[in-house]
Amino acid sequence: MKRLFLSALLVASFCNAQVSSAPVSTPAKATTVASDQNYYPRINYQIYFNDYITLRKNRPADLIFIGDSITEQWRWGAGSPVWKQHFEERAIDFGLGSDKTQHTIWRLENIDLSAFSPKAAVILIGTNNQNDTPEDIADGVKAVIAATQKKFTGIKVVLLSILPNARATEKMATVNGLLVPLADQKDIFYLNLAEKFPAAGDNWKGLSKDKLHLSAEGYEVWASELEAILPTVLAK
Repeated sequence: MKRLFLSALLVASFCNAQVSSAPVSTPAKATTVASDQNYYPRINYQIYFNDYITLRKNRPADLIFIGDSITEQWRWGAGSPVWKQHFEERAIDFGLGSDKTQHTIWRLENIDLSAFSPKAAVILIGTNNQNDTPEDIADGVKAVIAATQKKFTGIKVVLLSILPNARATEKMATVNGLLVPLADQKDIFYLNLAEKFPAAGDNWKGLSKDKLHLSAEGYEVWASELEAILPTVLAK
């Protein structure tokens, strides 16, 4: 009886060891998993985007701007005059209001952009993920970069720091610190745009009254800083 008990104990110990040594899968973070929940439920977004892409198809585009409403408003918001001066003839604006990282990933994976072959992508995303942890936001931004590189083989990436805002400035500053090491100065270039938007009273220079979106001055700053780095990016 004693031998049977010891044998059973050894078997149980062996089974427990096998279970504990088995690899444990880590659930994917929501910020990195493609989600259609900012696009699919909104018919107006779909029509708006399809119309824009169709209109843009027969024109050259060396650049694609990827992001949320801050990027989207290059076309019709405070950034429009600056866009027309600097980028209208050579860029696609792939920004969409309210996008989080997971929404941008979905759009990159599911919207047909085969008519375009941009040489560089300008990415500014993550500010709408303000309820996520800095680490999760940074992972989401990395996933957007990966989706962009998969969409356009050999594309260079200009990764912008997330800009200050009234919702989560300190958190986004932490995220930016996690993004800096992604730049290899070969395929990915980091542009610290946030440092060009210093505090001004209860707001930041270059931001509009909502303390989130950019003013015309802010878009001028963005255009100027980007123009300065693009020759280096495109020469690689």
